[in-house]
Amino acid sequence: MYRHGGKRVLDVVFAVLILLFLWPVLLLCALAVRLDSPGPVIFTQERLGRGGRTFRMYKFRTMRVGAEHTGSGVYSGRGDDRVTRVGRILRATSLDELPQAVNILRGDMSFIGPRPPLTYHPWPLEDYTPAQARMFEVRPGLTGWAQVHGRRGVEWNRRIQLNVWYVDHMSFLLDVRILFLTVATLFSREDNRNTGPTVDGRK
Repeated sequence: MYRHGGKRVLDVVFAVLILLFLWPVLLLCALAVRLDSPGPVIFTQERLGRGGRTFRMYKFRTMRVGAEHTGSGVYSGRGDDRVTRVGRILRATSLDELPQAVNILRGDMSFIGPRPPLTYHPWPLEDYTPAQARMFEVRPGLTGWAQVHGRRGVEWNRRIQLNVWYVDHMSFLLDVRILFLTVATLFSREDNRNTGPTVDGRK
């Protein structure tokens, strides 16, 4: 019941509540991004979603325009000068992820699920093994089982294993557990930055 409809109903309800009650926070974040550096307020990026379909994920922009094509590319570690002053605050508090409530409302994402990978990183869709590709059987999420087991420091092969484990065990109680663990991780600010490529080339 939960897997086949209940989860989606809760996603829609809570996405609407976020947009209705947190719009002042969204507005303040948007104004801060606009005043801090030139460029669009919202950063969009192609990600892989359910069924391996591509969608555009929304975030508040936290880096200078064109930053993904300079420096360390997709990685952003401590002291990365491509990250704006406001961007550092938004990332530290995960407020940059709030626009993904729109992705959830559209059906691109869920609150809980595997984080959607880039279309080219850690590798293209066609390079996932059949076992690894099972992570695309569910909608990607704002947070997930892999994120509460190391967030950005987990090597990608292990991260995908954790994502597939979630697909096999998805339930309301597991999602509640992940939600509480996510809140605890945010307050502790543990492992909230990339420490390296986290891809060892093995599958």
